[in-house]
Amino acid sequence: MTLAEINALDREAFTLAFAAVAEGSPWVAYGAFDDAPFATALELVAGFRAAIARAGAERQLDLIRAHPDLAGKVALSGELTAHSTAEQAGAGLDRLTAAQLARFEVANRTYLERFAFPFVVCVRGHTADSILDAYDARIANDLETETAIALDEVVKIIRLRVATLIDD
Repeated sequence: MTLAEINALDREAFTLAFAAVAEGSPWVAYGAFDDAPFATALELVAGFRAAIARAGAERQLDLIRAHPDLAGKVALSGELTAHSTAEQAGAGLDRLTAAQLARFEVANRTYLERFAFPFVVCVRGHTADSILDAYDARIANDLETETAIALDEVVKIIRLRVATLIDD
């Protein structure tokens, strides 16, 4: 889709076209429409970022919580969204050793117990080991810091997903 085509969409069509870029949270696309028209792809992503920023804290937490655990039960059962499946596979999370899988299970559980939401990281450019290192680095954060980091990571994910939908 070109930017001209995107800018010609009404709110319903826009929301439908971009519903999947924010994991399980079509309200983000609905809200991003408020910032249309978009002159560039970066402005489009900024619209998504603004929609998230305008949301209340509970809705932001719901957005973070909509993300699956990395290499978790949903991934292992093949029930991830198409976006998440491709992203996790790109980081090698579909080819973990038994030892790595055990580390992810512990990391996911520990992180969830500490923050009450799953660990979110834009996995592009990461390996399984670098993601585990990120867990280790971020687990010491306070809740406010970690929430902000998770939301920043969500926006990075959205940016990459939006890029796959736009024709230059």
